[in-house]
Amino acid sequence: IIDMIANDDKELLQQLDGKIVQLNSGTVTLRTKSAKVMEYEMSFVEKLLNILSDPNIAYILMMLGFYGLMFELYNPGAILPGVVGVICLVLAFYSLNTLPINYAGLALILFALLLFILEIKITSHGVLAIGGIISLILGSMMLIRRGAGAVGQLSWTVIIATTAVTALFFLFVIGMGLKAQRLKPVTGSESMIGETGEAKEELNPSGMVFLHGELWQAESLGGGIKQGEKIRVKSMKGFKLFVEKA
Repeated sequence: IIDMIANDDKELLQQLDGKIVQLNSGTVTLRTKSAKVMEYEMSFVEKLLNILSDPNIAYILMMLGFYGLMFELYNPGAILPGVVGVICLVLAFYSLNTLPINYAGLALILFALLLFILEIKITSHGVLAIGGIISLILGSMMLIRRGAGAVGQLSWTVIIATTAVTALFFLFVIGMGLKAQRLKPVTGSESMIGETGEAKEELNPSGMVFLHGELWQAESLGGGIKQGEKIRVKSMKGFKLFVEKA
């Protein structure tokens, strides 16, 4: 199975000295006893590219790139998320180019991001978000083809952490969106509906009311309202309020 056992490079070269090796061009006798060992370390660029070839680094860069582009699309003009996103995606594509990628897994990851985006736009009561989580996990598991030798596979820690962060982010965005929809308008005529004030004079049916530190022309919708009584705004037309007794 093996020809020899050596403890270090020097001992190996000594044992190899005089060994006859069969090549296509004929037999060659190795002369390695006095050979010098020269080590060539990776340059900074080579070390960087070696780090990028890690499947976990490639996966994280890809997800950060997608997040950056989505931030830019939701907030046009932010610039920084878009720039960072493009850089991360370029580095991720370089890394993925050196790895045995399963394109079905990549497609599932893209589909998961699409489902998360649709969850924000469409009221599905969480169905799209659940589908996105499942698709993201399956796609992450399939992203690197099995049998890749020393290339390795994605870490479960990275997969679970990325899925959790993605799900929490979109759930947070969804929650904030729903909360914003339930908030009462703070500007325009709609912001006046339901507000309470005080009748500064008798409304029979029209008169002046005091609301938000201002005097408004108002008209009672339900009979007369005495001076000093509390009123509630029901509607507004132009600069005239239509009120009822609170």
